[in-house]
Amino acid sequence: MNNKELQNLTEEISEEFFSRQFEHHAIFNNRLRSTGGRYILSTHNIEINPKQFEAYGQQAIINIIKHELCHYHLHLEGKGYKHQHLDFKHLSESVGAPRYCHPLPDPKRIRYKCKVCAQIYHRKRRIDIAKYRCGKCQGKLEIISS
Repeated sequence: MNNKELQNLTEEISEEFFSRQFEHHAIFNNRLRSTGGRYILSTHNIEINPKQFEAYGQQAIINIIKHELCHYHLHLEGKGYKHQHLDFKHLSESVGAPRYCHPLPDPKRIRYKCKVCAQIYHRKRRIDIAKYRCGKCQGKLEIISS
């Protein structure tokens, strides 16, 4: 998906779910790290994290666009556009916009799984699986991904 397709998708979602036109720009921003997207108050543009599309597909992008369009339309109407405002909560619930996006998988994290109880542990640093055991049942650990 490129920026032009993202712009068209955003305009379609705005018409379908909000019955209003989206008159600004929607683009991918590779510099976004911890968020799925953002609405910029000063320019009224929407930026989307392309890693969300790569990891979770088009449905995740649609959900992020709905969320950002809630900020967009409420801000332009002069209503409460922040997450804690009731206007935002009611609008996002009515259009089916999620509160949060899926967290991106961190390729640097190492996942361990207990062989007995299947408890999963995420670690930034490697551990010695001969030395450490499961904190729940004391079972042996195995590496799932590194």
